[in-house]
Amino acid sequence: MSFKTDSPRRLPGYKLALFATAFAVAVVVLGAFTRLVDAGLGCPDWPGCYGHLAWPNDSSEIARAEQLFPDAPVETHKTWPEMVHRYFAGTLGLLIVGLTFLAWKNREEEGYPFRLPILLLFLVVWQALFGMWTVTLKLWPQIVTLHLLGGFTTFALLWLLAVRLDNHRWRVSASALMKIQSIKPWVIGGIVVLVLQILLGGWTTSNYAAFACPDLPACQGQWLPEMDFAEGFNVFQTIGPNYLGGLMESEARVAIHFTHRVGAIVTTIYILGLCSALLRIDAPSIKKVVFLVAGLLALQICLGISNILLMVPLVIAVAHNAVGAFLLLSLVLLATRLWMAQPESGTTPADEEVAA
Repeated sequence: MSFKTDSPRRLPGYKLALFATAFAVAVVVLGAFTRLVDAGLGCPDWPGCYGHLAWPNDSSEIARAEQLFPDAPVETHKTWPEMVHRYFAGTLGLLIVGLTFLAWKNREEEGYPFRLPILLLFLVVWQALFGMWTVTLKLWPQIVTLHLLGGFTTFALLWLLAVRLDNHRWRVSASALMKIQSIKPWVIGGIVVLVLQILLGGWTTSNYAAFACPDLPACQGQWLPEMDFAEGFNVFQTIGPNYLGGLMESEARVAIHFTHRVGAIVTTIYILGLCSALLRIDAPSIKKVVFLVAGLLALQICLGISNILLMVPLVIAVAHNAVGAFLLLSLVLLATRLWMAQPESGTTPADEEVAA
């Protein structure tokens, strides 16, 4: 069976969408870094920092800042990560506004993804609100988790927009196209499973449960340690306390960590099964993307294990967030290419059966 690709006819805004996607990498990494160095409340106000457009730096500025916020002493090693992340996120929002303008300008062009930039603009507004509530609600885990998930979603949708604007379509045999049609729901299932695992990861981080099980493969020396699932997954936690460092008891954090581990196993089995099924399709370009997905999954597993064995070192923890995002992007790429695949001209399943 032959497999060909046509020359891509890129649509207006492709380069901007690609640049915005690359810029979103920095936003995701900075967000993970800010969260992991406990700088989420590095600035007690929003959108400024202790009343400054940037952040208080010299001794006089710090003294005035601490007079304005006596309950929040200035920690300069936490103020700058928070504000740099805000600046990058704000710039990304402006890039999305530009993409929305281009979408409106080209809305009459056939095949142009008009609704996707509108959705991105809507999402980035909510992301700004989640960023504000993260500060004003003092790291309330529900908001922190949704903020993280919103960041991953924005990143993935920007990549989806770039892939759509690239307008590159796989040309496959009719029999391969039939196999693609049957496997499409399983690809969507893979994305859903991965998103749920990312959500569990966000809940683990926002409740400071990463250290709950310091050993592997057991947890605190037991295969089934004492766990409090009701408290660990209580989404009705009180608004008001400062959640920096987390307020849950040990058994609740163990339940969260343990569930995240089980989720990792389920996600790995599902994605590997999906990759195995996709490799049965005689299409070299599909196989290249499948190998990319499998490689990122293997790297993510190694980073997750390293986080536990090495007690969550900052570099590996940030990389774990970033690779998780790239794994999601690889599945989005796979799904988009499969949905846009077209049959080779003049080929039908009946023709291939006769030729065989």
